[in-house]
Amino acid sequence: MSQNVAQFDAWIRDQFKALNTELESLYDHCENPMQIADTGNELKQQLKQEGESHIEKLLIEGNTDQGFDRNFDLLGNIGMYMAACRRHELTEPSRETRSPLEKASALALQVGASLGVTPRFATSHLTTHCKAVDGEPKRFTSLKDEALFIDFNTLAVLAYKRAADALVRILPMGISHPVAPYLLMDATSALKDVAHWNKKLFDELDGDAFFNHVRPYYKPFRVGQHEYRGANAGDFAGINEIDMLLGLCQANQSFYSQLLVDKFLYMMPEDQARLRDVMRRQSLLDQILDGLNSNPEAPWLKEVIQALVEAIDAHGNTAHQHHEQLVKRFIVAPSIKLEDNDKTHITASGPPLEVLLRSLNRLKELRMAANNSQLPSRYHDVQRLKCWLESH
Repeated sequence: MSQNVAQFDAWIRDQFKALNTELESLYDHCENPMQIADTGNELKQQLKQEGESHIEKLLIEGNTDQGFDRNFDLLGNIGMYMAACRRHELTEPSRETRSPLEKASALALQVGASLGVTPRFATSHLTTHCKAVDGEPKRFTSLKDEALFIDFNTLAVLAYKRAADALVRILPMGISHPVAPYLLMDATSALKDVAHWNKKLFDELDGDAFFNHVRPYYKPFRVGQHEYRGANAGDFAGINEIDMLLGLCQANQSFYSQLLVDKFLYMMPEDQARLRDVMRRQSLLDQILDGLNSNPEAPWLKEVIQALVEAIDAHGNTAHQHHEQLVKRFIVAPSIKLEDNDKTHITASGPPLEVLLRSLNRLKELRMAANNSQLPSRYHDVQRLKCWLESH
């Protein structure tokens, strides 16, 4: 790590976090926490100028060539700085045609292009690839609710990855392999852990604190001329690998393939490679249906069908839980109280809330294999497996 990179990282971990925390404290005393334009201007300018001075040195230095981990970490620091400027309304994409943070944009574009990822911070920068120093991971603020949100999301992401790893291991063996049911049970256990960590988050997170002081750091912002959506907790391959390997979502569905295309550059390069591989595989559900069609009394079927159905139900449960708890309680409910002019850019993904909700509900129903004739749901195929189990 070069001296300039190290100094910028130290600033992000210390002064940057302190300035954001102090600004959030000031916003807490605003009559309307969504109207912050004239609050803490000196602190905002201090944050902007201190960050810019570090970035200017890095631009002069050029590519430090410290390898992917270092460059990816650097991109996260640049992105966190730009996201904080967006949160404090030093930049606002709807009133600009290009980012006023010209030096930060130039550096983010250079590093992002060299890595093959989007030129802003992504979820992994604050979760699975966020290095702790003396027990302290990087954060925007020192607020308790930000730590809760990030730490429990990290645990859920890791559990999803464990489930995906178990399912991927079945592929070279085939679904009829004697070990396949145990791998499916591993996946189910991991998915139950997702539900456990989600519930902990929902029980402990303060809805108003999240909405007013955590969510705003995940807003879309411009890098150069282009506006990039905010980081999303689903920006990793594991959850989509589970979708497709369980057969609940398919890459040849336009709705779902669009979702994959939109998130590719927000994922780590190795996640991109894994997801591309899974996209070309036959799902485990379809493998079982092929076996059921060719020999419905095959002795291997019962155990593996039972295990697959349990994994499908567990995945559907986490989808339902996420939609009904996180989305409705922590985004929809607080937004109802807002004035119309405060409802822009509520969502990290950019589109209006009602548009996002329709998309999320559709995805939830696909993952639940819901009985919805308007969707390419696998409801009837899953019911066929459940009926077969009842008759055997």
